[in-house]
Amino acid sequence: MRKRVFDVVVICLAAVVWVPVVTLSAAAVLIFSGRPIFYRSRRWVGPGTIIEMVKLRVMVRDANKVVAPVDAGRFLNTPPDSPLYTGVGRILDRLGLNEIPQFVHVLRGDMTIVGARPLTEMVREALVELHPDLDTRWETPAGLTGLPQLIGRHGVTDQQRLELEAAYSHRAATRPSVILDFRILLSTVLITFGLKKPMTYDKAMAMAIGRPARRTVQVPDLSTGYYGAEADVA
Repeated sequence: MRKRVFDVVVICLAAVVWVPVVTLSAAAVLIFSGRPIFYRSRRWVGPGTIIEMVKLRVMVRDANKVVAPVDAGRFLNTPPDSPLYTGVGRILDRLGLNEIPQFVHVLRGDMTIVGARPLTEMVREALVELHPDLDTRWETPAGLTGLPQLIGRHGVTDQQRLELEAAYSHRAATRPSVILDFRILLSTVLITFGLKKPMTYDKAMAMAIGRPARRTVQVPDLSTGYYGAEADVA
């Protein structure tokens, strides 16, 4: 409940900033890239839950039909220098402005501000091959940002990303913290605009774990690639 209140309050208070930003960004896409302005795709946002997610279009038309290289990882992050990006799209993606329209999904309750990122069907199928318990990263709904984003999409491996998302999701489901969500959101903004250095994996994981407590939770097992190892964490 606290997490949901945090989401709604933050988005409503920040509307004075993000509404004009989206309007100007959409106009830039229209002027320099043409239509369509928005990119829509079906994304998994939780176990058994798929929505049609909306972003500002930052790539050439039909870019989703281009097969990503294997070395992009199973999350298939497009390299920042990829020719698939349009000129204005590269700037919007670098600043994360293309993601702002997803605030609508947060207001509807389909997503949250901080959480594991949504997945396309192709990416989910690729990940499930090695991580059958993939959906444990979604004890709370998918989010706009999260701990992996504090490291950088190309600074974290698929395994580390899943570990961070699973650890955060479990803590948010069992011990929701408005302060933690605010720290992650603020750090995302500062890192995106170059006002703060990206975090290391260890520091990001420490944020997810929090203070030690006398209990055990399930975290990803590095030796098997499955989620199921138990460790004494907060």
